[in-house]
Amino acid sequence: MAKVKEVNLEYGRPLADDAVRNMVNQLGTCKRQGYKAVILVHGYGSSGTGGAIKVSVRSKLRERSLSGIVRSYCGGEHWLNKKKELLEMCSSLSDYERRIDGNSGVTVVILK
Repeated sequence: MAKVKEVNLEYGRPLADDAVRNMVNQLGTCKRQGYKAVILVHGYGSSGTGGAIKVSVRSKLRERSLSGIVRSYCGGEHWLNKKKELLEMCSSLSDYERRIDGNSGVTVVILK
């Protein structure tokens, strides 16, 4: 069974740059430890439209610098659209579906 890890990037109320650095370190560690997917908890900001951590995390995930680690990713608010594709890559995510579906405060990352 594929391993899934949940990582809380909001813990300790870091600045966005610190949260992104933590995310990159965690993704590399998780890949080395054999995890197939990581659920990043970054919150959705007090405005409800996306806080600095969420925006920075998703921006970093688009960068080529993570292409050797990240296979795919999806925000919780887009889970329904990508659910089938992501579950094919990591069926263990079905155990976390209730926490992901519609939750704009999380991003699911599939590792290479």
